[in-house]
Amino acid sequence: MKIALITGASSGLGAQFAREIDRTMPGIQEIWLIARRTERLETLAEELQKSCRILSVDLSTDEGITCIQQELERKKPNIRICANCAGYGKVGSVADISYAHNTGMVQLNCVALTAVTKLVLPYLQKGSLLIQIASSAAFLPQPQFAVYAASKSYVLSFSRALREELHGTGIRVTAVCPGPVKTEFFDIAEEGKNIIWYKQLIMADCENVVHQALTDGRKGKAVSVYGVWMKAFYLLTKLVPQQMILSVTRLLNRDHS
Repeated sequence: MKIALITGASSGLGAQFAREIDRTMPGIQEIWLIARRTERLETLAEELQKSCRILSVDLSTDEGITCIQQELERKKPNIRICANCAGYGKVGSVADISYAHNTGMVQLNCVALTAVTKLVLPYLQKGSLLIQIASSAAFLPQPQFAVYAASKSYVLSFSRALREELHGTGIRVTAVCPGPVKTEFFDIAEEGKNIIWYKQLIMADCENVVHQALTDGRKGKAVSVYGVWMKAFYLLTKLVPQQMILSVTRLLNRDHS
């Protein structure tokens, strides 16, 4: 059976990947929806036309990863698309953010993504697409978002290296690096604070980011960056010393509370 496997499918980019795949990829026979929130997954599954398999697991735990492993071994699917969308962030200094959240971001954004990637590799074939959700935060260190940005730098580096390791197999790996996206991500990250003005200015629609990611993935691009502003930012981080960018960012952020 040809399947799409999506982590973090209960909301945001993960849910939108499910909708886009359901609508545009007739070759996919079943979509595996993976996340903690069962009711959200069930609601999404009812919305989709394709058959869905719901796996309500917490990927930040060994039990959650084991559940995915066992299901893969039992079904032995032909994974045509795997979208690793599970992840979260918290805004604030490392000192102010709780121990649980500082380590939790690393556990979910890095460890769980690596584990799922390792588990799905035997079930990918020529033509399969592995989508790894990174972030524009991966492009340079970000004070007040330090752990999240570092975790996404890991995702970007890991994905690009894996792409090279799989060269010649026909398996494509694309790291998706969006800027701010209109999802509930910032409700969790900012905890009710006002989103800083320049993030609101460049906020992208979830549907557009996902469509671009799948388009770039099919083309075999290593990195998918949506929008003129984020592409310019990506180029800027390659041309301008990081400390200079960080100093400008400090000025932009100084009045934000």
